[in-house]
Amino acid sequence: MPTIISVAEVTPPFEVNQNQAMEFAREIFSNSFKDIERLLRAFQNGQIEKRHFVKDLDWFKEDKTFEEKNTAYIESAVELGKEAIVKCLHNNDFLTKDISYQEIDCIFFISTTGLATPSIEARIMNLLPFQPHTKRVPIWGLGCAGGAVGLSRAYEYCLAFPKAKVLVLSVELCSLTFQRNDLSKSNLIGTSLFADGIACALVCGDESNINDYRKKKTSPSIIATQSTLMPDSLDVMGWEIKINGLYVVFSRDIPNIIENWLKPNVSEFLKENHLGLETIDYFIAHPGGKKVIDAYVKSLDISVSMTDISLEVLRQFGNMSSATIFFVLKRFMEKDIPHGALGLGTALGPGFSSELLLMRWM
Repeated sequence: MPTIISVAEVTPPFEVNQNQAMEFAREIFSNSFKDIERLLRAFQNGQIEKRHFVKDLDWFKEDKTFEEKNTAYIESAVELGKEAIVKCLHNNDFLTKDISYQEIDCIFFISTTGLATPSIEARIMNLLPFQPHTKRVPIWGLGCAGGAVGLSRAYEYCLAFPKAKVLVLSVELCSLTFQRNDLSKSNLIGTSLFADGIACALVCGDESNINDYRKKKTSPSIIATQSTLMPDSLDVMGWEIKINGLYVVFSRDIPNIIENWLKPNVSEFLKENHLGLETIDYFIAHPGGKKVIDAYVKSLDISVSMTDISLEVLRQFGNMSSATIFFVLKRFMEKDIPHGALGLGTALGPGFSSELLLMRWM
């Protein structure tokens, strides 16, 4: 089965702790909400300690046009996306030797926080020596589910082309979507939660001679995936696109939806693969927020300890949309996980949708 060999992450230069973010929100929103102090508890209750942004906080205190924000997105996405690719292919933690750019057959580019045509991976290919016939698959609009979806599509590509080496690059600059004049509670909650993050994964087919360059004794092979769309749920999460850019849509019902919907979805997926939840050793979950992690535990009736890594990533980096699951996966891949262990990857996104991956360390 196609195997994830290397994962690299990049954090933008401006680190903001949660107290700083809370003071920023108090300054922006205090005249709009009579109960601002009660609402600001979200910054403390979310258990996020710090996050990283591509701009400092002062940049967000002045009105920016959609053009200004999107120009900043393109510039930072190219710079930091390039860095993530270089780190992934020259990764001493996971590789015994560097992987040449010329060996990459396809790049899946994942993002939901900015627009670019030509797309970001095309711009990066002008800076790094990829072969000109490298296939490009930019995927937009999948939000927090996008990283898991990118891995699923890379898995399918490597099934079709077992000699292939494929990159999945995720660039999410959520901060650049901030709307200073959006006085909705969704925007306030988003301000407490979302962050910027960039990650890249190398997925390789069975006939790509992975043992010639793999450093770890075992790596996660993807053995099955499942995409699910919930009907009539378009208003659960996403963007409203207006003249000033992207306005966050974030339903307060998301934890309840997860509790009621996720377990039947997961159980069906595992049953099709002749497994049950009790057989899963590792839970590789996109940490959408503390309430989302709690909903995972309650819905699936799993040990709280199975979400420790997801919670730690949330604590140190916030919700980086599609990139976050790569940060979680990387921490699992750094461990010495025994041969045959099973992992369940999961992420939820706009649609409302779910992406599941079944992995076995081989």
